[in-house]
Amino acid sequence: MDVVVVGGGQAGLAAGFYLRRAGLGFEILDAQEVPGGAWPHMWESLRLFSPAQHSSLPGRPMPRVEGYPGKRHVARYLASYEERYDLPVRRPVRVEAVRAEPDALRVETDRGMWRARCVVSATGTWWQPYLPHHPGRAAFRGRQLHAARYRHPEPFGGLRVVVVGGGNSAAQIVADLAGHADTTWVTRRPPRFLPDDVDGRALFEVATRRRQALLSGEVDTGGVGGLGDIVVVPPVRAARDRGLLAARPLFSRLTAEGVAWDDGTRLACDAIIWCTGFRPALRHLTPLGLREGDGTIAVNGTQSVAEPRLFLLGYGDWTGPGSATLIGAGRDARGTVAAITRLLSSTRSADPRISHHTTDGR
Repeated sequence: MDVVVVGGGQAGLAAGFYLRRAGLGFEILDAQEVPGGAWPHMWESLRLFSPAQHSSLPGRPMPRVEGYPGKRHVARYLASYEERYDLPVRRPVRVEAVRAEPDALRVETDRGMWRARCVVSATGTWWQPYLPHHPGRAAFRGRQLHAARYRHPEPFGGLRVVVVGGGNSAAQIVADLAGHADTTWVTRRPPRFLPDDVDGRALFEVATRRRQALLSGEVDTGGVGGLGDIVVVPPVRAARDRGLLAARPLFSRLTAEGVAWDDGTRLACDAIIWCTGFRPALRHLTPLGLREGDGTIAVNGTQSVAEPRLFLLGYGDWTGPGSATLIGAGRDARGTVAAITRLLSSTRSADPRISHHTTDGR
């Protein structure tokens, strides 16, 4: 087989589109039971940062919807995209390890073993939520959860909830809890809202221009980070205008009953929601020994520097500007498949007898 794609979310499907167009032999291995990648697992009120017409994968526009598409709309779109292009997705198949062999990469899964001349890792970050160490976290007797485990506000009705984090997830969840819970928002620094007319379209273009400038040796303008941290989607705007998005400084420690600041202030609460980000889900690549100190893998574009047969797609700006977005994943997938095609063309003398072996021996 030419290529195995690990992950059947937006980045994996975009890779599949271009792999099929290039005429390469490939399969997409997805650990989930249903299509849609991480989208079916996100909180119910989640919205994209851009209208549907600016949030499409290559070849098939996302159906338009009033306002910004919600998570169910995106999940349905990804399922229909997979069906429309008849992409060879195998699920549920959990990839446990990728190992290097002289003539291939061996992909070990709970459903057997695949061998491919190249591997595209497209597992994203959703499955690796980051919970920071914070003094007293183990002492708190209430409920703690990461934003990745938040679904809707009803379980928090009438409770005292602290939401931690200064990004989009935190702002959207605080807005979602309005009217349901007594919510306190805490951030490490004051929240920075983007101008109301700036959405994902503008952010993607800013990130792209910054990357191009850096590659040309120009001065770093700061990119998206220079504009702000929080996109003012309609629910966030409504909560902000009602005065519900005033944040307090981050507490210094947790107590059994809640949180406390160094000035002696204490706040009792029933639950803490940590909106503290994600890390790349790369455990399946551990046997290759490629991880840097910051948890990423050194890449040239999306191609691993140390293992050129490995490509990484959709993990954030280190694999391409806006690569964790729908439109960004599509643009990076095109360049990734072009690089794979060049690599395979230069190594056609390698043994082409690369196949998939299932656990039942077929």
